Amino acid sequence: MSCVSMTAVALRQAMAAGTMTAEAAARAALERIAEREPLIHAWQHVDAEGAIAAARALDARGIPGLLGGVPIGVKDLIATADLPTRYGSPIYDGFRPAADAACVARAREAGAVVLGKTVTTEFAYFSPGPTANPRNPAHTPGGSSSGSAAAVADGMVPIAFGTQTAGSLIRPASFCGVFALKPTFGALGLEGIKPFAPSLDTLGWLARSADDLELMRCAMSATAFVPLQEPVPGALRLGICRTHEWPAVDGGGAAAFEQALKLAAQAGVTLRDIALPAALDGLVEAQKTVMAYEAARQLDTEWRRHPEQLSAALGGLLQTGRECTNEAYAQAQAQAAVGRRLLPELMRDVDALLVPAAPGEAPAGLAATGDPVFNRIWTLLGPPCVGVPGLLGPQGLPIGVQLVGHAHRERELLAVAGSLHRMLSAA
Repeated sequence: MSCVSMTAVALRQAMAAGTMTAEAAARAALERIAEREPLIHAWQHVDAEGAIAAARALDARGIPGLLGGVPIGVKDLIATADLPTRYGSPIYDGFRPAADAACVARAREAGAVVLGKTVTTEFAYFSPGPTANPRNPAHTPGGSSSGSAAAVADGMVPIAFGTQTAGSLIRPASFCGVFALKPTFGALGLEGIKPFAPSLDTLGWLARSADDLELMRCAMSATAFVPLQEPVPGALRLGICRTHEWPAVDGGGAAAFEQALKLAAQAGVTLRDIALPAALDGLVEAQKTVMAYEAARQLDTEWRRHPEQLSAALGGLLQTGRECTNEAYAQAQAQAAVGRRLLPELMRDVDALLVPAAPGEAPAGLAATGDPVFNRIWTLLGPPCVGVPGLLGPQGLPIGVQLVGHAHRERELLAVAGSLHRMLSAA
């Protein structure tokens, strides 16, 4: 098996067995990047020399740590002391932070080899960079974790960091056909990550297997890694929640979702329809209000000092946020609080909710990153979410589904994701 097609868990096992070195894994990843980057444009900055030096140092020490020798990408919203951090904006051309973000420091301590910084949209909002979808470069990879999703999907790295404020992990995972984990809000620190909307911003990562998501989770929480024990389908209970936003799904997205339900039912999963109560209608608008209000305050310096270097889309959002009253913001947060109180009861009798991940396949063109309509409410409410690949749309592009889990029970949710992926992929 080629290094570039191996999961992080498989790479780690090969290195532990002495059949592969960290340097060999890094060189294979860098060769893949050199081959494909002119088409995919997943990377803002690649540090080949630094990655090889780090890999050699790991080989000399015996490749310690949970991520020992695993090549990773870091979304360019996340600080790295040895690499430029641009935040997707010309305002920060050449900027070099004083220290690594906490997540990068933990990953390095666990033995990860950072290959470079992956492309993000402007400050993790909607204005895209040049990244193309590896499954069809004429289509968007989604955003804002555009480069991370594309790099993982194209075999450049097995794992890459991303963030989510609306749908920036789950949506690109769906469009590119990979897994993504958005952990429970607040479970991981955001030190060194450029804030956009602090009551929504969540660190996560993308990978090509549920076990790889779990490996990174263990590295971030400094806990021992044990491979996931996937539940048998007959023991699973999934709540089917189309949400109030179901009319936004397109024909291909609806067909893929129904196919997921059919395959799960055929495998023996217990499915239960769960409708969101009327009290939770309007959560999408509440998320938009919170995001605009907080972004206007987090990016106030950029707004005042460099307005000409902000995109029209971001400038419009910041203007909306500046005009949002404290009362409107408080009302949106109060509505979110109601949702957070109701969600555990709605999920009381299921292992997870099965919900859409995106309206359908990745839209054509690179001028936009798609609609996060099916992600906003879950980011607002804060439960862990996993993007699960395995389905295709009418154009042959990936369409994923989204699992919403119980707070702080990520390992259980990832085990469910692995089991569901097997069902979807068996078709």
